Amino acid sequence: MRSPGKLLHSMWRDLKTSRELAWRLFVRDISAKYRQSILGVFWAFLPPIVAGLVFIILQSKKVVNFGETDIPYPVFVLVGTTLWQLFTESLNAPLSAVIQAKPMLAKINFPREALIVSAFYQILFSLLIKSVIIVGIFLVFRVQVTFGLLLAPLAILMLILMGISLGLLLTPLGTLFTDIQSSLMMGTQFLFFVTPVVYPPPQTFPYSLITTLNPVSPILMGARDLLTKGVITNIGPFLVVSCLTLVALFAAWIIYRVALPIIIERMSA
Repeated sequence: MRSPGKLLHSMWRDLKTSRELAWRLFVRDISAKYRQSILGVFWAFLPPIVAGLVFIILQSKKVVNFGETDIPYPVFVLVGTTLWQLFTESLNAPLSAVIQAKPMLAKINFPREALIVSAFYQILFSLLIKSVIIVGIFLVFRVQVTFGLLLAPLAILMLILMGISLGLLLTPLGTLFTDIQSSLMMGTQFLFFVTPVVYPPPQTFPYSLITTLNPVSPILMGARDLLTKGVITNIGPFLVVSCLTLVALFAAWIIYRVALPIIIERMSA
């Protein structure tokens, strides 16, 4: 049994040595992904825009009534769906990266962190593309730019790390059982409707529990607040969940390191 100090040292060493391989995997995967797609990078734009437009139309036609928002509803929804898309990509990234690398894992010995770092690079690339949507929203709706906008990348990073943490926790089981990946898709659809992505957070009990018990809510709302208003409305829950996210990420990393060799041995048997 390794001591905590040796474990931390080995984790940090493997993380550093995995960077070059992670970059090569990232370049390979991005090239293959967009080379084989007719619409290319437009797939990064379409999901959040289409989802946002659907709810904007439903709200404008009075088909649904989500109540008043403190910023224009189109801005609220389009920023929310863009952030949500980024979260779901982060959630699915670790499991997808490991599943795609199954043949390589069974034959080659390399730092397994390279797969997760490569997936993180892909999410950052997606964020870079989606930032065009945010800029477009700001220009079209003349959203006022504030100094708080400078802190928005930190909140968005925390949203990404939360997705990666949850995805990393599910990766060992998801690698062994295909049901996990299917369940993850269904789970994210359910989570979308219990997260204030397209509606303001409920204020009355028991609906207010949606934002109280859902850990994604304070991070997503905090990122949207910083982008559109320059200040986080409820800073307390945001800070608490952010700290818990960092703890969960570290715990998920340890579980990943311990479980993956066992899974590889099982795949090779």
